[in-house]
Amino acid sequence: MSLAAQVVGSILKHDRKVNSYKLALIRSINDVVLSYPDLADGGKDVAVPVRRLAQYWVAYYWPFTDRRNPIFQGPRAARGATLANDMAFRPALTNLKDLWEDRFGASRPSDGFLLVAELRVARIARSYPPELRRSFRAAVSAISKAVEQPIRYAGPGGTKHAVFPPPQPAAAWPGSVRVPGTSSDEASVLVSGELWAAFRDLSLWIEALCVHEWSLFTEGLSSSGADRGLAYSLLTSRPDNRRPLTWERNQVDLLMREGREFVCPWTEKRLGAGRYAIDHIVPVSVYPTNELWNLVPSDERFNSHVKRARMPTTARMAEATPRLARTYEAYAASLSLRGALDSDVGERFALPPASGPEAIARAVARTTLAIADARSVERFW
Repeated sequence: MSLAAQVVGSILKHDRKVNSYKLALIRSINDVVLSYPDLADGGKDVAVPVRRLAQYWVAYYWPFTDRRNPIFQGPRAARGATLANDMAFRPALTNLKDLWEDRFGASRPSDGFLLVAELRVARIARSYPPELRRSFRAAVSAISKAVEQPIRYAGPGGTKHAVFPPPQPAAAWPGSVRVPGTSSDEASVLVSGELWAAFRDLSLWIEALCVHEWSLFTEGLSSSGADRGLAYSLLTSRPDNRRPLTWERNQVDLLMREGREFVCPWTEKRLGAGRYAIDHIVPVSVYPTNELWNLVPSDERFNSHVKRARMPTTARMAEATPRLARTYEAYAASLSLRGALDSDVGERFALPPASGPEAIARAVARTTLAIADARSVERFW
């Protein structure tokens, strides 16, 4: 095991922990690496915006912030006649969860992941009430301040910034690679190339260890009221695809009526209006996102009986890549789809502006295979 991997393991297992912040930090960096697995193939350091880490924290801590049945994640110091919050951001995240439940009813443990995935896509975010979007931004802002604590103290002996340097504007890290969508003045933490490679190569092991140690930590808090089994189930809950893809389907139907041809990327079957499925290339159960590059028309029967929650083999992906390019080319014929695709690709891939459909398809193929490898997802031929 590399030295970088040993550092990650030591933080998870041996670092002193007053709260669960260090566990959340490592898990969120791991999830960022999973989202951009081929970002630093050359071994360069990566500037990760603190905002992105904070968004993942919204998802992780969501099930612990129920107003009626909170599960505490740290000690609550007495301040006069009251007890302080275990987490500085608990009020902001609880308020966000209340607004979500006012609109959608009782939430599931995985709804934090769903909310983050929805609000990261501009066209989908606009369908949510302004008050909820403001509350989300307030929660992310409050969490961003808290993220700085484990960045400062992660590592042996509590030495400040032993592993991660203090966050700086992304432009302050010359020679580093930025996570796509990061502005030059955005506060970012630098992840060394060695650490990035360790996260990429050991993603599944790191996530499992994070969840295991987090479950034990929660059980060990006398104030949490939760055993390790409950904590584990909350930390591993994942969303299903509850969002109807009506807008995407309507746009594809319009293109078909205008004479645009779509073929299934997996079977090459020609598709007709109303007789196809909108497939998530990377399944929601693996990585929840409705970004347009991940949504393609496909053979309805093949999608429901063969692909399901599986991912393609390398050979199947190679066959599908030129067909994906044809799909993205067809999307470009629609003003609405072209704008959505450009926006979603810009947030996901480190591609030059105005990259063509072939370049997008190749980037999607690389990312899809890298995620499948990192998560050991079952493949289809």
